[in-house]
Amino acid sequence: MTHSSFSHVTTWVFDLDNTLYPPAMRLFDQIEQRMTSWVARRLSVSHEQANHLRASYWALYGTTLAGLMHEHGIEPMDYLADVHDIDFSPLTPDPDLARHLKALPGRRIVYTNADTVYAAKVLQARGLAGVFDAVYGVEHAGFRPKPERAAFEAIFAQDGLDPTRAAMFEDDARNLAAPHAMGMQTIHVAPEPEPAPHIHHHTPDLTDFLGRLVKS
Repeated sequence: MTHSSFSHVTTWVFDLDNTLYPPAMRLFDQIEQRMTSWVARRLSVSHEQANHLRASYWALYGTTLAGLMHEHGIEPMDYLADVHDIDFSPLTPDPDLARHLKALPGRRIVYTNADTVYAAKVLQARGLAGVFDAVYGVEHAGFRPKPERAAFEAIFAQDGLDPTRAAMFEDDARNLAAPHAMGMQTIHVAPEPEPAPHIHHHTPDLTDFLGRLVKS
């Protein structure tokens, strides 16, 4: 990582789940369990069938929600409220992350495939409430999910950001393809690197990465 890679950046875009908190906190395990239970109840299928649909819809459509909307016409907000009704106690504040985020020059935004009600709870639990200039959820993209380019375009148009002067931090490598094509700096935040031409940087530790960036 070199500071010059980011010298042009005026907007910093962050995914939420497994990006602004470490995967080891395993918050998404709870969500996946609730997704599977919701699918089983709504579609009247076994737990095993529901789990298969949850995973296959995520792989095919970008999110389980997108698959359920496309295949079954479900109402998204009821689903989102149910699957995000979880225990947030595994999340702990990260004062260093908050400090490094605040030190970034320009605007800081969150863009998640979850909804903003849930995002606010995660940010509060991580000690990041009030750190970001804007928080965008899947509802702001008309429920089109990342990795669809149209979803990014909708969010970026609403925010008014210039992708060629922005950076995207994301744990799901496939969600960095469209930002890269739009001219963004891309940072894969994950325990293991996933080499790909649309990934500029990798880090297993967002707090450390930003700390080195703002000090360089």
